[in-house]
Amino acid sequence: MTLASRLAVVAIASLFATGTAFAQTAAPAAKTDATTTTDKKAPKEHSAESLECSKQADAKGLHGKERKKFRSECIKTAKGGATPAPAADKK
Repeated sequence: MTLASRLAVVAIASLFATGTAFAQTAAPAAKTDATTTTDKKAPKEHSAESLECSKQADAKGLHGKERKKFRSECIKTAKGGATPAPAADKK
């Protein structure tokens, strides 16, 4: 046997050996709908006090820090049973 034919036989044998190794790898598992739905957070349900205080803040045209402060005080007083006190304007 010549050197060229020996190299050809070794190359063909190595292809057969590596072909079976690649053929036995497992396919990756597909994602199911159950895993994708648990990643999303459900929206929070707002209390009646929170919604009412938001409406009042909207009516007063409050935004930013003033709105946050007003809603915080409003919700505290609404849960305590008292009527919300009007917020003093800072200007």
